[in-house]
Amino acid sequence: MASSHSSSPVPQSNSSDAFFKKEMDATKCFRPVQSLPDVCPKEPTGDSSNLCDSPSLVVDQHRWTIYHSKVNLPAALNDPRLAKRESDFFTKTWGVDFVDTEVTPPFYLPQITKEHFALYQQEITPREKVHERCKNICTPKDTFDRTLLHTHDKSRTDLEQVPKIFMKPDFALEDSLTFNAVLPWSHFSTAGGKGNRDAASSKLLQEKLSHYLDIVEVNIAHQISLRSEAFFHAMTSQHEMQDYLRKTSQAVKLLREKISKIDKVMCEGSLRVLRLSLTRNNCIKAYNKLKLMATVHQTQPTVQLLLSTSEFVGALDLIATTQEVLQQELQGIHSFRHLGSQLCELEKLIDKMMIAEFSTYARNDLNRPLEDDCQILEEERLVSLVFGLLKQRKLNFYEIYGDEMIITAKNIIKQCVVNTVSQIEEIDTEVVVKLADQMRMMNFPQWFDLLKSIFSKFTIFLKRIKATLNTIHSVVFLVLDKNQKTRDLEDTLQKNSAKDSTVDTEVAYLTHEGMFISDAFSEGDLPPVAADTTSQRNTSPNSEPCSSDSVSEPECTTDSSSSKEQTSSSVTPGGVEMMISDDMKLTDLELVRLANNIQELLYNASDICHDRSVKFLMARAKDGFLEKLNSNEFVALSRLMEGFILDTEQICGRKSMSLRGALQSQANRFVNRFHEERKTKLSLLLDNERWKQAEVPAEFQDLVDSVSDGRISLPEKKAAATEERKPTEFLIVEGQKYATVGTVLLLIRIILEYCQCVDNIPSITTDMLTRLSDLLKYFNSRSCQLVLGAGALQVVGLKTITTKNLALSSRCLQLIVHYIPIIRAHFEARLQPKQFSMLRHFDHIMKDYHDHIAEISAKLVAIMDSLFDKLLSKYEVKAPVPSACFRNICKQMAKMHEAIYDLLPEEQTQMLFLRINASYKLHLKRQLAHLNVVNDGGPLNGLVTSDVAFYTGNLQALKGLKNLDLNMAEIWEQKR
Repeated sequence: MASSHSSSPVPQSNSSDAFFKKEMDATKCFRPVQSLPDVCPKEPTGDSSNLCDSPSLVVDQHRWTIYHSKVNLPAALNDPRLAKRESDFFTKTWGVDFVDTEVTPPFYLPQITKEHFALYQQEITPREKVHERCKNICTPKDTFDRTLLHTHDKSRTDLEQVPKIFMKPDFALEDSLTFNAVLPWSHFSTAGGKGNRDAASSKLLQEKLSHYLDIVEVNIAHQISLRSEAFFHAMTSQHEMQDYLRKTSQAVKLLREKISKIDKVMCEGSLRVLRLSLTRNNCIKAYNKLKLMATVHQTQPTVQLLLSTSEFVGALDLIATTQEVLQQELQGIHSFRHLGSQLCELEKLIDKMMIAEFSTYARNDLNRPLEDDCQILEEERLVSLVFGLLKQRKLNFYEIYGDEMIITAKNIIKQCVVNTVSQIEEIDTEVVVKLADQMRMMNFPQWFDLLKSIFSKFTIFLKRIKATLNTIHSVVFLVLDKNQKTRDLEDTLQKNSAKDSTVDTEVAYLTHEGMFISDAFSEGDLPPVAADTTSQRNTSPNSEPCSSDSVSEPECTTDSSSSKEQTSSSVTPGGVEMMISDDMKLTDLELVRLANNIQELLYNASDICHDRSVKFLMARAKDGFLEKLNSNEFVALSRLMEGFILDTEQICGRKSMSLRGALQSQANRFVNRFHEERKTKLSLLLDNERWKQAEVPAEFQDLVDSVSDGRISLPEKKAAATEERKPTEFLIVEGQKYATVGTVLLLIRIILEYCQCVDNIPSITTDMLTRLSDLLKYFNSRSCQLVLGAGALQVVGLKTITTKNLALSSRCLQLIVHYIPIIRAHFEARLQPKQFSMLRHFDHIMKDYHDHIAEISAKLVAIMDSLFDKLLSKYEVKAPVPSACFRNICKQMAKMHEAIYDLLPEEQTQMLFLRINASYKLHLKRQLAHLNVVNDGGPLNGLVTSDVAFYTGNLQALKGLKNLDLNMAEIWEQKR
């Protein structure tokens, strides 16, 4: 129930009554008690401060409140099952053992004390004093009469008997504090001897609650009685509404009678004039339709005449126009009931004739003599056929051209082979009948010329196909452009719709004035769209002029005339002017897909040429002919094929992978054979290598110099200059001397052959990189087996592996290491960025070579280490000085120096002797410790010092070791 101010029994906050606040405690403020909602709210009485204090059905209809409760308080307290009220309703439900238990306060809620409200009380106390002062000064408005006020005072007095806790909006017995306040547990006890007193207390509490219930029920009944006036007010309003409806019905009836009279007087005559005008127009349309029927009757003879001259587009346009007229303007004419099917059969016949004509054109175009002339054959005929096929939606006509391309490509190769074989006298065509066998009898120059001829023919063939397909492509795009212009025109007409609405307004005005619509428009006053339509119809080649009557001129245009075909002239790239009709019902998606298919046909032409070339290549490679080619012949073949591939890519605009794949396959076979030959050659050289320093011919020095100049290729041979120059002892590489063996010189030449092959055939770069890596690894491992592993003793028959052999092997490895970064840069410049990961092979090879060189150095040190161990273990400190042991050591050091000094650079020699000297000091120190000789200045110390001085002098006297820091003080034990 909604509340209202006039009927609320509860005084508002402006009253001076102490209903909302107890005088005993001024700090406790209670919220005003809200009255029950009223089902019939009345008008507000002017107290704006109380408009939102009471609940409202409008505001609270979607929110649950205590007023939604279905069980009232009397029903809850008055249990009909109890005969007397003396029984406690708590013990009834929970039993006689129901006791008061202390509820543990929750831990998650803070303890609220009066200090928390101190600040609020300080702020609100001055405001409350001001409020009380204002209430005493201002007299409250008395909106009730004295009787009602007296009743309210009495009700207020009764309600004051009910405790304020029952009036709280958040009243809930589930709350333990509320429950204890309503039902104090002090009245209930289970102690012995107090049963009578507990029963009396329970009875008293129940009587008190019943009294509170009665007071509330009386006040509720009083509130309901106050709303009776609203019901009678609603009934009175209903009777007034019925009177209003009766008067309105009479007014509507009178208005209808007046409208009927106006219709008879003012409208019937004008409508009769319009009906007569419509009849006249229908007669004119019937006359024009008869003339149109006469024109349609001449369609079939005209189509036959056009087909006799191969005018397929004109015949199709005429058939399409006639079909449209039959379906729109002459629909249902009995005499023309069979004409539509006859025209359809005739249209199917034209379709077959156009497809046959296009097949003939494609055959004649592709089978012309393959000369340098790439002109289009009968371009006007081609354009006419394409327009006709597009008009009939024969969008797969390009497949016919594709089939003819395959046949022609086969014939080109066959004709080239026949022409070449006929010019070779060594081939007897009567004995060898098959063309493939005749071709296999050719040597490489003859077969190479034949392949070159085939490639040139295919190049002209593709250029001719491209010119023809470009013409077809341009026709498709002309139709697509026409569609776009048509859509733009339609958009423009839609924007002019405002002008059409203006014309409709003028028509309505003229009709109201009683004039004929046809008399209001002259020929010059027609709307632009209608005038254009009339001109199109009058200029049609198969239509007759309309009547000269000015009144009937506008009606000569039939309803379907606006959809008649319109033509616009366009010029193809070849200069052929064509009329494009508007009735090509092809969507932009279909035209774009057709254009893509035509472009794809050009790509297919390139694939066909490549596929036929691959078959021709494989036919010659059956007997291993291509694998037997030398490097120069294969490079020439590869360049010819690469040139043809690039030409086709330039013509067609897309890469074809078949011929490139075949070339790659042959290149892989060539690479395998190339690599196996070089690897076998290197293996034979290593097996016969005696690891002695070889003289360097002048041609190898020139080869190295060309690499130093940045030309990684084999230089041309200069016989005269080479004979005058003598071989040198060392190979000079960027100012450094390298003593090498003959195998390494040939290995450098082989490496440059790999690099030059990559320059000639770029497609085998990755394969060559892998093979070259394998070759370098093979040389490293095999040389390690022969020298460090002493394999040369059995393979070549060497007596022993000397230090000179080891130093020479190390220097050869250093020469290869010098060229590995140059080779790596050469391959890196020819690899794709995504293939750069393959260069890691060179990094691994560099590491392996450096490890090998380090092992050789360690081997040289180990040789001297074993010598020191053998000699110094027998060393005794005694006269004469120098001792025989030290003389022998110096002798062996001199031999070692003599063996390696000319082979290794001075820096490497010094580093090697420093390591040997460290080994010598270690063994000498160990022997002195064993002999208990210390650095104490005694006689033994003097003898050792003399021997060491002899060793130091001899070692520093060797060439290149004068400034060597030997640090001989390390041979003595350090005093702790």
